[in-house]
Amino acid sequence: MTKERLVVIGNGMAGCRAVEEVLKRAPDRYEIAIFGAEPRVNYNRIMLSPVLAGEKAFDDIVINAEAWYRDHGITLYSGRAVTAVDREAKVVRAEGGLEVGYDRLILATGSDPVRLPLPGADLAGVVTFRDLDDVEAMVTAARPGARAVVIGGGLLGLEAAYGLARRGMAATVVHLVDVLMERQLDASAGFLLAQALSERGVETVLGGQSEEIVGENGQVRALRLKDGRELPCDLLVMAVGIRPNTALGKSAGLETNRGVVVDDAMRTSDPDILAVGECVEHRGQCYGLVAPIWDMCRAAAQTLTEGPASYQGSAISTRLKVSGVDVFSAGEFAGGEGCEDIVFRDAGRGVYKRVVLRDGKLAGAVLFGDATDGGWYFDLMRQGADVGDIRDTLVFGQAVTEGLRGLDPSAAVAALANEAEICGCNGVCKGEIVGAITSQSLTTLDDVRSVTKASGSCGTCTPLVEQVLKLTLGDGFQAQTGPKPVCKCTQHHHAVVRKAIVAEGLKSMPAVMQALEWTTPDGCATCRPALNYYLLCAWPGEYADDAQSRFVNERVHANIQKDGTYSVVPRMWGGLTSAAELRAIADVADKFAIPTVKVTGGQRIDLLGVRKEDLPAVWADLNAAGMVSGHAYGKALRTVKTCVGSDWCRFGTQDSTGLGVKLEKFLWGSWTPAKVKLAVSGCPRNCAEATCKDIGVICVDSGYEIHVGGAAGLHIQGTQVLTKVAGEGEAIELIAAILQFYREDGWYLERIYKWINRIGLDALRAAVVDDAEGRQAFFDRFVASQAHSQSDPWAEEAAAAGRRDYAPVSFLPMKAAAE
Repeated sequence: MTKERLVVIGNGMAGCRAVEEVLKRAPDRYEIAIFGAEPRVNYNRIMLSPVLAGEKAFDDIVINAEAWYRDHGITLYSGRAVTAVDREAKVVRAEGGLEVGYDRLILATGSDPVRLPLPGADLAGVVTFRDLDDVEAMVTAARPGARAVVIGGGLLGLEAAYGLARRGMAATVVHLVDVLMERQLDASAGFLLAQALSERGVETVLGGQSEEIVGENGQVRALRLKDGRELPCDLLVMAVGIRPNTALGKSAGLETNRGVVVDDAMRTSDPDILAVGECVEHRGQCYGLVAPIWDMCRAAAQTLTEGPASYQGSAISTRLKVSGVDVFSAGEFAGGEGCEDIVFRDAGRGVYKRVVLRDGKLAGAVLFGDATDGGWYFDLMRQGADVGDIRDTLVFGQAVTEGLRGLDPSAAVAALANEAEICGCNGVCKGEIVGAITSQSLTTLDDVRSVTKASGSCGTCTPLVEQVLKLTLGDGFQAQTGPKPVCKCTQHHHAVVRKAIVAEGLKSMPAVMQALEWTTPDGCATCRPALNYYLLCAWPGEYADDAQSRFVNERVHANIQKDGTYSVVPRMWGGLTSAAELRAIADVADKFAIPTVKVTGGQRIDLLGVRKEDLPAVWADLNAAGMVSGHAYGKALRTVKTCVGSDWCRFGTQDSTGLGVKLEKFLWGSWTPAKVKLAVSGCPRNCAEATCKDIGVICVDSGYEIHVGGAAGLHIQGTQVLTKVAGEGEAIELIAAILQFYREDGWYLERIYKWINRIGLDALRAAVVDDAEGRQAFFDRFVASQAHSQSDPWAEEAAAAGRRDYAPVSFLPMKAAAE
């Protein structure tokens, strides 16, 4: 039987989700082609904010990888914008003269960002926040210390400002109204949100009306407000709303208003053309949130496979994707005539809750600081449930309300209809999760996530997904009570693997995988680097490092940058350098046209923009000046930061620089579970910031305080005092013992502060402070390991440059390759 031709214009979340829904219902009915203007696969646009903030990478937000298109026989025309739809000939025309015929067509052209018609809107540095290209433009501009202004205090504007602040920019949000997110929050929640954003480096200007974007030499310089104020900026982001993209539908002669007009079956004025997503207008309503899009896609798929659907519109709720700021809003959150407000505040925890009742039913809710019950409130709203009998406890949430009524905590999940939405980000309902668990014998949260995508985006629904899993499996459910497995290749967690390697004398990856019954033949990108490190640590001098099991930075001994070039950081012992070293660095920068030379926060010099083919020669020149690899790319000792100490500082109590140099020269080269940074401060004024390092030393008149477990990256945590020692030799021995204990006991990618939080400070103190013999044993094993570790990888690679290919890969046209 000849398949019908289904063409989808739009390779985004709506277009691909519509195809997924069609494939669920009739996998063999259509020959499918998808056109996408962006030159990439379908990704989760609502997770662009964590990408901008540096909390996720693009690969983390891909929804449909290339394999999905291939496995379902879908032809993808990526980077090919459709220019016309010929309804009479039933042909889609795209850039480059491409024509593809269709029997049924889906328009999923999305929306366009609104650009305010301000003077200066065309200056360089003025961007919107809508797709990955916008994110990449912002990341490029987001250098630490630069200034960003975001026009618009709605969802997108706040997420953009937060992401830029996370990138080191000074971010300011200008909002026309006196309340942030006024369409979702009341004044009280808006006030708390402004405070929370300020704590995260985002300032707000409320009631600010933009008048002109001021430029200099074609580049944005400031935003001028109507009251005359100027806000300096190097980057300006417009995030003032979206407008349905109706251009293609309008040019094809379809009925359009604000959006492409559709009926309840998602059909346009041409019954062979359907439309879904943000380009749509249904019953006079246009939607810009993801939940209604999933509803539309289900309705469109039903129309295409089973007969006309009956989409009735969607109730909507909102969550803010700013790390550490928990915000939820739905319904008539602002109350009004005929409504009753119930408010709960906990100033100590920064929690504000407001639920709005109308005629004995929940009409709206706004939650700040604790949005755990957002889904429960939203479900009560959609059901139109009478909440009169739970009114007194409603604002305290589901657990309190149902606990006081004597209900089983799992009863609420059991009572949910199969159509109840569990995961809003990916539009996954309870019935889909239950069906997947039973039909595919899923037993873990990771299993459910990989099959259904539930809890695979923002993670808010994870507890609810686990409850559905527990309810479905019944007695067969086994809660994850201990550490997670190393990866999906094994059921064993890191501690079991490390113990087995030593106890059973396993000295190769195949031996580990065979003994511990790995479920894959060669492991994966998660477990191979971990096993490689565990084997190196357990058998120094016996196990040969497997370079292919390392991440790219460790394979090429340099940090890869976004443009494919690399950064090179030579080691400077304790932060000390010399005129000769500086001349050598300058000569290298000139010789190889390295575009950026930057001082790092760890008192090192970073050469940024080194071409891959130049790496061996750069290393050779630096080696000739006496410098070795700074391991800035490795799970290893990175730096020992110091202050000038007693040699120069009038407050210095000890020679902090000298101790830092000795520590770094003794510890460098050792591989560790994750990167390690040390610092030595010459007095309690702590100029070297030792109290936020993995291991820190504070010099005092009577000796050296040893601090451990600090962090100053995505997680911020001060150190804890482990002990105090009298002399430099004791300090070096103790720190080496701590490092060896961590090397042998830490889990791969587990930073020292997380390791100490896991085992406890008392356990560490007992092992390396109270137990003198144990400390000596750790120290001796560290020294033995260093005999095989302290070799400069740059020198080795420079010497082997003639035998190893550092030249870039050349790409040939298909015809040339064939010849």
